[in-house]
Amino acid sequence: MDIFKELVQVLIDKNMTIASAESCTGGLFAAHIVDVPDASKVLNASVVTYSNDAKEKYARVSHETLEKFGAVSEQVAGEMAEGIAKETGANVGVSFSGVAGPTGGTPEKPVGTVCVACYIDGKLWTHTFHLDPNLSRTQIREQSTSLMAEQLVEILKSE
Repeated sequence: MDIFKELVQVLIDKNMTIASAESCTGGLFAAHIVDVPDASKVLNASVVTYSNDAKEKYARVSHETLEKFGAVSEQVAGEMAEGIAKETGANVGVSFSGVAGPTGGTPEKPVGTVCVACYIDGKLWTHTFHLDPNLSRTQIREQSTSLMAEQLVEILKSE
């Protein structure tokens, strides 16, 4: 089964809703959910918070967290996921912030570094994917969203 179909079904079965705050993925996670029939039963909202200002305004990320850790960090991803869940009233908040390339990487955060988070009914989970920096921008975005969907299905099934 397609991982996004499975995710939508798990959310329906659990009577849960989801919202996403996406930076490097540019709304791709939400787009994959929308591709699934009955997505309207689970998707509350999605925002592309590409700039730091947007992360603060729409996903409740604190300016101090951005200054201290940088946009590509588990701390920022965590605040994005929690913020979007609370802002939209969703049970599940998901976020992505990373370096999709081919430029923009640093030695500390090379291309392919993608920080993700999910916030589920008060519990926060964060992770950093270190994807192959030779992948295209599109491949990094696709892989990030698929890996996150897989993780989210695992987490939701274990709840």
